[in-house]
Amino acid sequence: MSDRIVILGGGLAGIAAAISLVDAGCPVTLIETRKRLGGRATSFVDPRTGAVLDNCQHVVLGCCTNLLDLYQRLEVLDQIQWHRTLYWTDGKQEADANGTDRFEANWLPAPLHLGKSLRQMKIFNRVEKRQIRRGMLRMLRLGIRRRAAWEGKTFRQFLDEAGQSPEVIDRFWNPIVVSACNLEVDAVGAPHALQVFQEGFLGNRFSYAMGLSCVPLVELYGTVEQHLQQGGGEIQLGVSAKSINFDGHRVTGVVTTEGLIEAKAVISTLPFDRLDKIISEPLRRADARLHHLDQFDVSPILGVHLVFDQEVMSLPHLVFAGGDVHWIFNKGMDGTGQQHIHAVISGADQWMGLDEASIVKRVLAAISSALPAVKSAQLLVHRSVKEKRATFAATPEINAYRPGPGPSALGGAPNLYLAGDWSASGWPATMEGATRSGYAAARLAGGTIEEVPDISISWPARLLGLR
Repeated sequence: MSDRIVILGGGLAGIAAAISLVDAGCPVTLIETRKRLGGRATSFVDPRTGAVLDNCQHVVLGCCTNLLDLYQRLEVLDQIQWHRTLYWTDGKQEADANGTDRFEANWLPAPLHLGKSLRQMKIFNRVEKRQIRRGMLRMLRLGIRRRAAWEGKTFRQFLDEAGQSPEVIDRFWNPIVVSACNLEVDAVGAPHALQVFQEGFLGNRFSYAMGLSCVPLVELYGTVEQHLQQGGGEIQLGVSAKSINFDGHRVTGVVTTEGLIEAKAVISTLPFDRLDKIISEPLRRADARLHHLDQFDVSPILGVHLVFDQEVMSLPHLVFAGGDVHWIFNKGMDGTGQQHIHAVISGADQWMGLDEASIVKRVLAAISSALPAVKSAQLLVHRSVKEKRATFAATPEINAYRPGPGPSALGGAPNLYLAGDWSASGWPATMEGATRSGYAAARLAGGTIEEVPDISISWPARLLGLR
């Protein structure tokens, strides 16, 4: 076992690190406290109904090259269904395939590909559309390299400077940002939000396309154990790390609830607060990356599963421009005609103190104008899932504390590697950020793993400054 690399945490970062290492010929042991893989992007069996439900609806975008690479390695890429049309509603009138605003690319290259859709959106007037175009042009001209100049400032400050009205901020910019970064525009760091638009909407005509899993999220990880075993790796589920052994210079292994595992290296993909509990004071003092774990905060997400006795929604999904609910996803109908829909509220601090009855009542009120059939349909099943610690809070000051995968110039344990969406992945708190961090840690630990390239930026976008 001393030749093995021990990976702590079986979320996307841990899976990405483990898969890439065994593919490179490095034996690994992956430890996960729970009895299932996926971390916060997984599923559970609802004890009330026996149904397998996702913790929350997770999506992959076309620009998420590392996550798509991982799905390809796991041979589940065919389980992702792509949506190139995003349906928007202001929640005031009935949403259907004919009257609902459609956000979709035309034949033009980025960043011109979404221009026609924006011009045709009915929920914004002509003045508001000009504001949105002006904001997008400002982001293009800022470029990727210069967005670092907005470190320490909120995205709201950028939007104010770009001449965006409060109405446009509330109904266009905020629904996108809060869904992607899990914080409102007033709280999220400007560079995090700018990245969402620059790389998700403006750089490549496929970047904005939304991929949804056709199966419960936990099934996407069904091939992980076999993949690791074939490469000389193993998984220990239901096993928790209690401490990381440190000899004053290097880490030597991990003490778990099942005993000691010796290791030539350790990759921690644990959340910052969990990692903080298992490191010793000598290790903390020796490694500058571990000095500021108490600086991180969290932001919650609320998912609400609703099952009706009849069809209440014909569209595959809806983006709500303003209002209490941010997204609704159509999870399909069963053989008896019952329909399952899933409402998602990001940055859901104000919802965490509500009981389930109050949550369901508030959600139904928020969606009833757009989906009037819910008023007459019978609600058969409801299940709210509170992810109180869903993501780290991507605030303006947090980038200064996000640690890199390997030891810094200030020193640190040379064979301890850090990953997780909260680490310095270069991305906000997303599945892509988690996957990138796992790959980055694995490259340092294994040394022979190629970096996954970013999606290409079109020549018109580069010409306008996005480089």
